[in-house]
Amino acid sequence: MFPVRSKLTLARAALFQDAPVYVQFYITARCNLTCKQCNIIYANSDVREATLDEIKRMADNFAYLGVAMILLTGGEPFTRLDLPDIIREFSVRGIHVRMQTNGLATDERIHAAIEAGGRDISISLDSLWPGNQDEINGGFARSWHDALRAMAAFTKYLPKEGSFASLGCVIQRDNLGDIEDVIRFGTAISWFSSLVPIHITTFDRPMNFRTFDQTKRWRPDELPYVDRLVERVRAMRHEGFLLYDSDQYLDDIKRFAAGSATTWRQHNAGVCDSPNLYFAVLPNGDFAPCCDHRLPSGIATYGPDFPAVYRSKVFRDEVLKITKPCSGCMYGSYPEMTIAMRYLKAKLERFKTFVAAPPPKNWPLTYEQMLAIAERIRAEPRDRLALPGAQQRLALAAGAEQETAGLV
Repeated sequence: MFPVRSKLTLARAALFQDAPVYVQFYITARCNLTCKQCNIIYANSDVREATLDEIKRMADNFAYLGVAMILLTGGEPFTRLDLPDIIREFSVRGIHVRMQTNGLATDERIHAAIEAGGRDISISLDSLWPGNQDEINGGFARSWHDALRAMAAFTKYLPKEGSFASLGCVIQRDNLGDIEDVIRFGTAISWFSSLVPIHITTFDRPMNFRTFDQTKRWRPDELPYVDRLVERVRAMRHEGFLLYDSDQYLDDIKRFAAGSATTWRQHNAGVCDSPNLYFAVLPNGDFAPCCDHRLPSGIATYGPDFPAVYRSKVFRDEVLKITKPCSGCMYGSYPEMTIAMRYLKAKLERFKTFVAAPPPKNWPLTYEQMLAIAERIRAEPRDRLALPGAQQRLALAAGAEQETAGLV
């Protein structure tokens, strides 16, 4: 799945934890949705988008540094008409490209992205109920169906061998009872699922990816439900369902929801591994320690001196001023990258997932087949978690009625 250059970087990172395995590039702040749990379209709206020429120079620098994988995200990356060109600039240099989308793309644009070298996809899916997903996405009708159509297109064009597809699901009050069904759905269509707990901050401590909506915070009486969910999905993974998340990461979801200290950074003196294992890039091409924080001074990753700057002690000390006091996050990729590179059990799990025994894929699947699978899973008589007094079923029922009425 990974190019030779990426495999070498991964091997070095697993041994020494000092190679840039993973970069998140926020290629745009533009998005067609306003998801309740996301703030990035506002946080990054103050910077321009890097040009394709700047991205070429960035790709040269990343190839020189040995970057193994780059996530192209946003905003919504498919709002950039030059997305296939961006993918190609990284893939031709031996850098593995992952794309993250909400399902905006057309069949033709998905095909073009895959032809350019995008063999790894993550699509946001927080519920199997259309009405609930649309509400979470900011009240955009049919966004759930758009996501399924995009999934069908990816299964049509992605090769069965050497590709990876996953669903990104944010754990929040509005979908707590839906997450097990999302994992079942992902497994049924040969997609992994990965969970992220909702992140919330306050106006006096703005962080780029965290919502300011204080009503999204877990109440103390709701935390046992979060714990039960984590244990349920852990059991599902042991039963063979395609859940990507490691045991340590799942344990830290419970801690994070409760406002307790997480443990995934404990093998690095309580500090994350930015910039030595991972970092972020703003839409304008400037370096950022992660999606939540920026450096006070802009450092262009496409500049000719970036490789030297990246390795300098002055730069590392500047990043440490931000990462050391940070209370930590649970944004999936960052914790899991540290866990995979610093914990033996997780290393073995990742080797099995990507190298030794990747699960077979039942692709291609049509949009209509995916609808039928979702409907079957929703109809299964199982004990589903529900918060006391939860009102989400009103939105869910509305979505189900829309689908039944053929308004999709």
